[in-house]
Amino acid sequence: MKKHGTNSFFVVGEGVLEFDRDGAARTRQPDTVEELRRFRFSRLGPEGVRHDEDTRAALALAMTASTPQEDSANPPVPAGFTYLGQFVDHDLTMDRSGSQLGEDVNLGELVQGRSPALDLDSLYGRGPNDRTDRVFYAADRVKLKVGTTSPVPGGDQQLGQAMEGFDLPRLGQTGLTEEDRRRPLIPDERNDENLAVAQTHLAFIRFHNRVVDEVALRGLTGRRLFEAAREQVVRHYQWMLRHDFLPRVVDPAIVDDVFANGRRFFEAPRRGRPPVGLHPTMPLEFSVAAYRLGHSMIRSEYEWNRVFRTGGVAPGLLFFLFVFSGTSGNFDPGAGLPELDDPSFDSRFDTLPTNWIADFRRLYDFTEADRPDLAPPAGGGNVTKRLDSLLVDPLKQLPAGTFGGRGTVVAEIQRNLAFRNLTRADMVRLASGQQMAGFLDVEPLTAEQVLVGNGGASLESLTDAQKAAVTAATPLWFYTLREAEFNGGRLGAVGGRIVAEVFHRAMEGSRTSIVREPSWRPVFGPDRRTFRMVDLLLFAFEGKADLLNPLGD
Repeated sequence: MKKHGTNSFFVVGEGVLEFDRDGAARTRQPDTVEELRRFRFSRLGPEGVRHDEDTRAALALAMTASTPQEDSANPPVPAGFTYLGQFVDHDLTMDRSGSQLGEDVNLGELVQGRSPALDLDSLYGRGPNDRTDRVFYAADRVKLKVGTTSPVPGGDQQLGQAMEGFDLPRLGQTGLTEEDRRRPLIPDERNDENLAVAQTHLAFIRFHNRVVDEVALRGLTGRRLFEAAREQVVRHYQWMLRHDFLPRVVDPAIVDDVFANGRRFFEAPRRGRPPVGLHPTMPLEFSVAAYRLGHSMIRSEYEWNRVFRTGGVAPGLLFFLFVFSGTSGNFDPGAGLPELDDPSFDSRFDTLPTNWIADFRRLYDFTEADRPDLAPPAGGGNVTKRLDSLLVDPLKQLPAGTFGGRGTVVAEIQRNLAFRNLTRADMVRLASGQQMAGFLDVEPLTAEQVLVGNGGASLESLTDAQKAAVTAATPLWFYTLREAEFNGGRLGAVGGRIVAEVFHRAMEGSRTSIVREPSWRPVFGPDRRTFRMVDLLLFAFEGKADLLNPLGD
């Protein structure tokens, strides 16, 4: 099973960084086979200093303190973008070359498969003709499979139905264990670690299948139809990321500069030419710090659908988004989360219960697409939590399944997401925020800005020595979130530059690329220059309220 986090990184030019359970590190040179088979990281800036565990723990607890948290404002960001960001992260870090050395795969495919790209391999895997990944596809080997929800006994007539097309496809009764039966038939099982990202993945499945229907009108069939549909899906996806997702979380001036003028720091082209033949790498500063911005955007509860909302049966608690997934949960809140493997446990459901289907009107703002009929009920919409250095306190207690810890005893502080992020950065000696500001040639935050912030985490609980350590060499992840507090809730000069340049490079290095073909324009949006996430959802769900919100009001 693919999972978050790793005990080692292959860093191009440095070797393999390995860590034991206590965080002790060593570097060794990879052998040739290992170098071909490892996902390819890089280091953008200099190495940084390490902070002791007490300082990391104190900072993590300050970042997850039980304090009032503000929704996103200036501007508000619909809550679905939090989980779209997670879906994108899994696409970027998907190891899509899983073939073993010695199988029918060439050297270029091996290297490309271990490079970050934005070409939806977390959706497509290695395609319908691969002998392993064909299981994700329908019998025609063109469309992707969808799943069917489980009827909920005791509910109203609608909730008591099994609804096809509203859950991920799953292994089902052919599985030998409860966990196997819940296992999603998708290339990246991380996309089933919480319900919001699972429903996002499902939306992309439906988008692909609708595009297939559209492209089939040209008379294409079989493999040619699949390839043409995938190309259209990937191009629309990249356009949406560049024009809709990125400007919501990164200073738009930085995004525009990078996509208009090119990269200045990360694998920058020479003399105006792209690095021909060089597959992209994944900077540690992006993976371990800057792109973990989404953790700050997570809400503690959501207006999920007509059943799970304020005033409904129960609010859509963040906890439930983990329970109602196959990777982290068990579809059965009465049993709690399966922290330890229990062979005697027998869930009532092998697929998502019907009453947990998402109401996408509550996650995205369809009035942007001039669809006021798809506005949520009054008070029923969600925006992200304000992008700052505070995380909602449920993230102090991650379910073990989210980091591959099911079946193990996990120390309390290691369940804290902020601590895990800070520790991983420390393990790889990530540059501090101040070091990266110097590397990127921008003005750093002042010591007072780092210490006091602008409505984010309070560091008053840290000792004087810990405050001095954090302000002198601020952990990069914390620094980028502090920076956002002073930048209208968007990543700024350090975090924003890192994220925008990595997205640009990942698109450039993808097999299908709007960066390499700047004349391309979308065809499934309202016009030739517009394609947003709401447009993707409208196309995927046929613009119908009873598909975007099948449970009704």
